[in-house]
Amino acid sequence: MPSHAHVSRGGSLRREIAALAARMMAEDGISDFGFAKRKAAKQLGATDADSLPNNTEIEAELRAWQALYQDEEQPERLHEMRSAAVEVMRLLADFHPYLTGGALDGTAGRYSELEIEIFPDSAKDVEIFFLNQDFPYEHREPRRPAPHTPEAILSFDWDEVPVKVSIYPSSAERTLRRGQERARLAQVEALLATPPTADDRA
Repeated sequence: MPSHAHVSRGGSLRREIAALAARMMAEDGISDFGFAKRKAAKQLGATDADSLPNNTEIEAELRAWQALYQDEEQPERLHEMRSAAVEVMRLLADFHPYLTGGALDGTAGRYSELEIEIFPDSAKDVEIFFLNQDFPYEHREPRRPAPHTPEAILSFDWDEVPVKVSIYPSSAERTLRRGQERARLAQVEALLATPPTADDRA
C-alpha cells in the first residue's frame, strides 16, 4: 500500500506537470495536450504514468495562467481568432467546416493555430479550390497514421492568424472523437457576438 507521503508527492507532481504543460501551451504555442503533457513530464523527470494529469486538469491550469499573465491580451486574441474562423469557414462552406481547439474552448493564446476540420467528398477538391482561388497554402502530411488522423493538413495565414485545416473523409463527419468539441459556423458566429471576459476563463 502506498504511503501517504508517496500519494502526496504524486499529487504534487501531477499538478506540477499540469502547470508546466499549460505554460508551454501558452508561451510556446503548443496546441496538442498530449505532447505538452509528455514534454512537461520528461522535463520534470516523471516516469510514473499515474503522475500524468488529464486534459481537463491542464486546461484548468492554462485558463488560470492566461487569467494571470495574459488578462488583457488573451480575450482580444481570442476574438481575433474567432473572427478569422468565421471568415475561413464561410470561404470553406462547401466542405462542411467545423471549428475546434483553443479558439472554440477559449484557451487559445498568442501563438495558437486556428484549428478547422472539413469533410469534403474528396481531399483533392479542396486543393483544387485553393488553387483556383490563387490562395497560397502549405500542404502538410499528418505526423503518423493513427485512428482519426486526417487525410491531409493545409496551413496558411489569414491576416495575422495561423490557420490549420485538417481534411477528413466525408464519412467521418458523423464521428465525434472522444473528448472533442467542435462547432459549426452558426455556433461560432454566436460565440463571436458574445465577447469573452475574464470570468469566462476562470
